[in-house]
Amino acid sequence: MTAKNTQAIQVQGLEKSYKQLKVLRGVDFTVAKGGIFALLGSNGAGKTTVVKILSTLLKADGGTATVNGLDVATRPAKVRESISLTGQFAAVDEILSGRENLVLVARLRHLKDPGGIADGLLERFSLTDAGARKVATYSGGMRRRLDIAMSLIGNPPIVFLDEPTTGLDPQARIEVWQAVRELAANGTTVLLTTQYLDEAEQLADRIAILHEGRIIVNGTLAELKQMMPPAKVEYVEKQPTLEDVFLALVGTGA
Repeated sequence: MTAKNTQAIQVQGLEKSYKQLKVLRGVDFTVAKGGIFALLGSNGAGKTTVVKILSTLLKADGGTATVNGLDVATRPAKVRESISLTGQFAAVDEILSGRENLVLVARLRHLKDPGGIADGLLERFSLTDAGARKVATYSGGMRRRLDIAMSLIGNPPIVFLDEPTTGLDPQARIEVWQAVRELAANGTTVLLTTQYLDEAEQLADRIAILHEGRIIVNGTLAELKQMMPPAKVEYVEKQPTLEDVFLALVGTGA
């Protein structure tokens, strides 16, 4: 396998401005197929802008990006067939049941056996018992899991999760984390944006920190921790956390 076809996403020199505000100033990164890649940054760092460009919702001012081997600027329709996007807020219909939401999306995508697809996803995301209930009765974690399940209809190879646990309580966040791990375990490539350090630490194979429009570091958690000065040996050797790395790189004022 060549390097090119082992990469699900390739981004080079990505730039985007809104009038005088430069949001992206030359962003570069790659995401391996089947991995979980976390784009970590403070509010306003440009994470959502990157996702919007990669999902063809926004045009870049400069640079190139390919998703599933397809150029996002010249082949947007094909890119959209390869991806799914789940935003910060669950896009489910509260009036319908969980199962009805899934069946509706499967029908909209003209797939065979929408009922079977819905039942399979309800089981996969531990929602079978709640499948017949209206989504209005679901907890935050259940809604987000249903939202992710809906995004998988049609088996897209690449899923973008834009701050998927914003506003969720700790238990609900853990439920969503488990769902994300299962995506990767089944071979789906996940690009996750988050401002939560523990989320990146828990989930990602690789972590890139986006700060002031640029990727300032990109590596595994272990590689990022090695960037810190050697741990002081006292009674217990203290290992750096991802929070230590983040604050050392972007400063406490971020």
